[in-house]
Amino acid sequence: MEVDFTDFILKSGAAIFAGLCMGIERQIKGKPAGLKTNILVALGANVFVIISLLYQNHPNTDLTRIIGQIIVGVGFLGAGVILKEQKSEKIWGLATAATIWCSAAAGCLAGLGLYNVLIGFSVMVVLINLIFGYFGSKLNNKWSNSSHKTPEK
Repeated sequence: MEVDFTDFILKSGAAIFAGLCMGIERQIKGKPAGLKTNILVALGANVFVIISLLYQNHPNTDLTRIIGQIIVGVGFLGAGVILKEQKSEKIWGLATAATIWCSAAAGCLAGLGLYNVLIGFSVMVVLINLIFGYFGSKLNNKWSNSSHKTPEK
């Protein structure tokens, strides 16, 4: 069993770039898990998939198990960035946790060499965070401003 170094560099570079794209948006917004976290999650998932591919021709090997374990493991990592504000019962960090999860998915795509899907997926994640983050903050501001108004007499 051996990993082709050029293939490893290509897949790892793709994972790093995808994690960078997802992480830079979180970093700019000052979220608790930004650039480094998303890059490392994507790179780690990529390497685990590459390792699993070493065993693809072995009997009684289920390659999907490693991806399943990545999903579960990164879920715990994402849980670490979710915060609950005691006074208002607001929950923060869900989008960041979801982005970490998506970074792991991107790393898996890179590790499998699914570059076209990886590009499309990464663009979707960044656009969703940008577009819906913008609209979400506008809606939150509108709702919070209207809920603090005193009723007219």
